[in-house]
Amino acid sequence: MKRLLFLAAVLAALAAPAYAQAPDNSRERLEEVAVIDEKLMIPMRDGVRLATDIFRPKAPGKYPVVLSKTPYNFNPWGDGEMRTGNYRTALRYVERGYVYVIQNERGRYFSEGTWDILGTPVTDGEDMIEWLATQEWSNGNVGLIGCSSTAEWQMEVAAQNPRGLAAIIPQGFGAGVGRVGGFYEQGNWYRGGAVQLLFTSWLYGVQDVMRPQFAPGTSQEDLVRLSRFYDLAAEKPDVDWSKAFWTLPSIDIMEAVKGPKGVFERMMMRKPNDPAWYQGGLYHDDQPINVPAYWFVSWYDVSQGPNIALFNHVRATAPSPAVRDQQYLVIGPTTHCGFTRASENTMVGELNVGDARLDYDALTFGWFDRHLKGDPNGLKAETPRVQYYTMGSNKWQASDVWPPADAQPMTLYLSSGGKANSVFGDGALTTTAPRRDTPDAFSYDPNFPVPTLGGQHCCMGNAAQGGAFNQRQMEARHDILVYTSEPFADGVEVTGSIDVTLFVSSDAKDTDFTVKLLDVYPDGRAYNIDETILRARYREGYEKEVFMEPGKVYELKLSPMTTSNFFAPGHRIRVEVSSSNFPRFDRNMNTGGNNWDEATGVVANNVVHHSAQYPSRIVLPIRK
Repeated sequence: MKRLLFLAAVLAALAAPAYAQAPDNSRERLEEVAVIDEKLMIPMRDGVRLATDIFRPKAPGKYPVVLSKTPYNFNPWGDGEMRTGNYRTALRYVERGYVYVIQNERGRYFSEGTWDILGTPVTDGEDMIEWLATQEWSNGNVGLIGCSSTAEWQMEVAAQNPRGLAAIIPQGFGAGVGRVGGFYEQGNWYRGGAVQLLFTSWLYGVQDVMRPQFAPGTSQEDLVRLSRFYDLAAEKPDVDWSKAFWTLPSIDIMEAVKGPKGVFERMMMRKPNDPAWYQGGLYHDDQPINVPAYWFVSWYDVSQGPNIALFNHVRATAPSPAVRDQQYLVIGPTTHCGFTRASENTMVGELNVGDARLDYDALTFGWFDRHLKGDPNGLKAETPRVQYYTMGSNKWQASDVWPPADAQPMTLYLSSGGKANSVFGDGALTTTAPRRDTPDAFSYDPNFPVPTLGGQHCCMGNAAQGGAFNQRQMEARHDILVYTSEPFADGVEVTGSIDVTLFVSSDAKDTDFTVKLLDVYPDGRAYNIDETILRARYREGYEKEVFMEPGKVYELKLSPMTTSNFFAPGHRIRVEVSSSNFPRFDRNMNTGGNNWDEATGVVANNVVHHSAQYPSRIVLPIRK
């Protein structure tokens, strides 16, 4: 499947900062300056061998090591872009005095064993780091780098405190975060208790448990020779995910697309409090991380909220005060792992957010120079603790803490005359709560969900594209409640965590409530900034399910949203409320059942209340 192979190449390349185009003769240049050890089969403690490429400087000496461990294919046959991209990355590290190592997770491509999500067992990461730290050409310091699945294993392994681990650079790493702060997403599998369907299409390309393998014990020499002809990558048929995601029950999606056998079905059956979430490779906030970390986050990624929360958590709880002081954060305005694709005119979806370029080379190598080479001047002293990009004003800003210390809360209340349905209704955001309740009602039919248009997600094939898109076409729907502020005479910057509280009722046992935050331009264009959801059965916590009684009003506190956006003069803030955002999130069938095994749902007649008694509201952090 060419597109999945291309995605794998892109993500593997993002495992290290190979940002500038190098000449195509990278392999030849590497041979001049590096000792190249490809398809080295390194045994783990249980004897399973993991395929590893090692590139180290030829000059005698001991060097720091940077490891990129990945489920993606970095070793296709021939001399295509994926192979040469790996050589370019290695060359950049070797030329700067590093050993660069890339390894496939167990059960992927040339690595032996059976694959499971998040690079489990965790002991593989420990074993590899400690092996690298003790090699004769190593100075004993190992750093980790990667984006997406090449980053998500880092936190859990760092929490094991392996000998030799000196610094990490996780990028777009939210699928490795189980529970932190106000987020209980179990690796982005959930948001507010609703399943994020991106993992369905992702697992289609990755969960190749039944796969061809070379015989155990095949020599390194033979593997190098054979890798010029085979890479063990499956050529999967293309899937029309815009149709496949409609399959019911949802647990049958993989079967419907004739996908590979693997972990999909058991993952779909897990609930947010399943003990299995705590037995794999997910990091949870009761585990100490005591390693310097440079965290990279994107505003239009699936995981910006929990990612930022983890930065704050480690900064507050690392056992060593010195390590607490060595936590840094960058938040860019791109989609998943799109940091280095920022340009002079950075497009995120269909919105131009300006010149969002940043010198990632300087940050990456400065960080590793400081922590792996012991150079205190590796990272410039003036480098801000937090660098974040503010959309709207389209500029990088700096702070020592997140959110910035001067951000102050502003509360806007949902209000209407009972007809907030669609952009043509009377919904408003006001600074005081309405005196009496004139609620807004709408019907949610799981057969006709609100379609996903942009947003914070990735990896969904042709079914949905992440980023900012004009939502006006969506806002004509009567199952979307639209609440809009008055235009701002002066600009308003919203930077930080955004809390949403809704008072709702329904005639269904269970249903979802979704919220979008938008920036409305003077000409009526409305661009999505962030979004959230809550499955009502989890309103009292994810450890239990409590179903709704018909007509009873409930208070819902949704998972926080997070952003930095400048609402220019004449712009307005808008909040949309509905009960679906599909296929980003699975459809609630409204029955109170398992959802994943249901093919038939019921219509939920849902109501949003807003008054002094039921103050539905959004609380925004405002910087003056």
